[in-house]
Amino acid sequence: MMNRVVLVGRLTKDPELRYTPNGVAVASFTLAVNRAFTNQQGDREADFINCVVWRKPAENVANFLKKGSLAGVDGRIQTRNYEGQDGKRVYVTEVQAESVQFLEPKNASSGGSNNYGAPREDFSYGGNNNNQNQRQYDNNNNNNNNNRNQGYTRVDQDPFANDGQIDISDDDLPF
Repeated sequence: MMNRVVLVGRLTKDPELRYTPNGVAVASFTLAVNRAFTNQQGDREADFINCVVWRKPAENVANFLKKGSLAGVDGRIQTRNYEGQDGKRVYVTEVQAESVQFLEPKNASSGGSNNYGAPREDFSYGGNNNNQNQRQYDNNNNNNNNNRNQGYTRVDQDPFANDGQIDISDDDLPF
């Protein structure tokens, strides 16, 4: 039997953190997961999937995720039922998350622009010498590699090109 779910989506609202009578943390949230195709109007539809996570990961989800946060969920599908206030049986299907990954920085979904790939302003190598320093490093690194690789066959060269034989001692064999 197999029951495995992997989802990536955005939270539709802030997670709800509760505690059981025994003091175990449980967080529930809904993940909006885009479908892989568009409808006839060209709009991308989404599925809204209820997720539950327990214990310390539940507290982390409640503390660090909020509405709009991008998250990855790994877990399993579980169904349960209970008697509603009107006396009718209510069936619930949800993902029991075994792990939740936070897929963007804490402040990325707060309405500001996303700075992926942009250099951090508080991190610098000092002045305008960055390109010159990088070129010098690359040149030194290439020279060191060329000196170390003398006598070895390059990956793109055929080691059997000369006579088709290679000497291997018995000590080099795995059997």
